[in-house]
Amino acid sequence: MSRLIIEGGRPLTGTVTLGGAKNSCFKLMVASLLADGETRLKNLSLIGEVRHTATMIESLGGQVRFTGHEAIIDNRGVKQWRIDPDLGRFSRASTLFLGPLLARFKRAVVPLPGGDAIGKRPLERHYLALESLGVKIRETPVLIEAKALSFHGGCCRFVKNSHTGTETVIMAAVLAPGRTIIEAAAREPEVDDLINFLNKMGAKIRRRGSRIEITGVKSLHQTEFTVMPDRNQAVSFAVAALVTGGEVTIKNTRADHLTAFLDKLKETGAGIEAARNSIRFFTRGKLTAASIITRPHPGFMTDWQPLWSVLMTQASGTAKIIEAVFLQRFQDVPDLIKMGAKIEFFNPQPKQPERFYNFNLNDDETANNHGIRISGPTQLRGGKFFVRDIRNGATLAIAGLVASGRTILANAQLIDRGYEDFAGSLQSLGAKIKRV
Repeated sequence: MSRLIIEGGRPLTGTVTLGGAKNSCFKLMVASLLADGETRLKNLSLIGEVRHTATMIESLGGQVRFTGHEAIIDNRGVKQWRIDPDLGRFSRASTLFLGPLLARFKRAVVPLPGGDAIGKRPLERHYLALESLGVKIRETPVLIEAKALSFHGGCCRFVKNSHTGTETVIMAAVLAPGRTIIEAAAREPEVDDLINFLNKMGAKIRRRGSRIEITGVKSLHQTEFTVMPDRNQAVSFAVAALVTGGEVTIKNTRADHLTAFLDKLKETGAGIEAARNSIRFFTRGKLTAASIITRPHPGFMTDWQPLWSVLMTQASGTAKIIEAVFLQRFQDVPDLIKMGAKIEFFNPQPKQPERFYNFNLNDDETANNHGIRISGPTQLRGGKFFVRDIRNGATLAIAGLVASGRTILANAQLIDRGYEDFAGSLQSLGAKIKRV
């Protein structure tokens, strides 16, 4: 177990360059299983999710070789369609293997996904979509067993947004005979990164808004591909710059992937200067509170919500934050309150909750709160905390940068699942932070 020790009160200044998107890196690695031969992925972030995915690929008989921020994935030795349950506990990549393994072997056994503790994942959306391709699914307490007795193209419609579900079906359908149509498909940039990667391998995929059309092909070929930049890293460094009263330029970023965040940030009065492949974030006076509701893309991303909470502790006024995507994504709030943040829970009362929330209402519990109010600005103070997941760790680390005194984060290695050397990047911007 590692710890981060942070001394707050220093404005961040300088330049940082983004790595490849976590939510694209490991998925493209999984998708490489669809082609025999060596696939080269560039601009990979060397994060825990990537290394764990490499372990799962190797357990199937593949080989993964890292050279700097590139990986060469050789799948010619893949003969196995079963992944050990123990390999699924720390990653949500496991269900994504269903697509390539079904396409290659017409059967798959994968662990139930682990990853961040943000509430129940609606896997039935994945299952219904795969069943339209002729797949039979059986779930046990630890495994998902899938078999395609009659594998073919099909039509499916997601009742609610399913980012990973859309990607799983795409990977299954590219080698399925016939035509597949996915209605109400997820529109996140990472989904399009997967589509571009597969099309470069010889797939026939076309997007028309939220409709994706796939014509199955007999085989895919090896290729070389550069992963898109990580928009969650971009928001993390932007918030860190603004809460500390600093000025940071973020390179290898795309403003069109951050539209919802940048639009909200303009409401706060923060300084933003976008150039080609870079954005400068800087302080130009007091921040003004701005409320958000999390939504699937192109809305305000759920991963940005905890980071926005820290920003709002330093803004004047009261901001309402409503989490409409995941059941439980306010794990950071009790710790922020201990740091001195003025936050109170509330439950929104939407007129049509079934349409308003992206999670399944029958999975909800009365103890869950889906809204908070943050009043600021507030001087945060340091303390000792235990990291629960990736964004929780990044959120508390950024709060520690603006807090008075010392902040100590135990279990900090969880941050490594989504950030490559997060402490080192912050150090390069002037933060007084060290990893023990």
